Amino acid sequence: MKAFLPLAVLVATSVPAAAQSGDLAAVQRHLQSVNTMTAAFSQTDRNGQVLTGTLTLKKPGKIRFQYQKGVPILIVGDGKALTFIDHSVRQVQRWPIGNSPLGVLLDPNKDISRFAKVVPSGDPRVVSVEGYDAKHPEYGRINLVFARDASAPAGLMLQGWVQLDAQGNRTTIRLSNQKFNQPVSDGTFRWNDPRRQGRAG
Repeated sequence: MKAFLPLAVLVATSVPAAAQSGDLAAVQRHLQSVNTMTAAFSQTDRNGQVLTGTLTLKKPGKIRFQYQKGVPILIVGDGKALTFIDHSVRQVQRWPIGNSPLGVLLDPNKDISRFAKVVPSGDPRVVSVEGYDAKHPEYGRINLVFARDASAPAGLMLQGWVQLDAQGNRTTIRLSNQKFNQPVSDGTFRWNDPRRQGRAG
């Protein structure tokens, strides 16, 4: 898979306006045509720690990061809020999906042209789009990376993303074995509250 380029490099130069509008429109079509997605993911945090797991997405607003066995963390979006569950310390944190850069993936009605731009990838086979809401810098930035693939929705295959929070902490997600628009049960996005049960869900 094409390696992610450093975010600073991606943002440093500009893309011609024609390519901007064409590729951005293709990304919008891709996001609108994907109702569900499952994929294996590899997550690398700012310290270089790598975790793996399974990603499940269902629009509108539902997402689940099921981490590898032995990792007591779960992240679930239920359509309204993203919930971070840490079973090791029985801690639960919630925040509105709209306050997260992941909102761009989860809201099919979002007009990404208002807050996203194409950034150079250094490879014509790759489309890289940065999402940033200048009115809400506290939401952070997300850099979505797509490979051109005629067999994928709207001709683009989501390869992953680089997320930068307001504090400058970077998290890189790489995807593999992507599958689109297959049935996904709403039960996938339920979770057990460790504050009440004290056991993993």
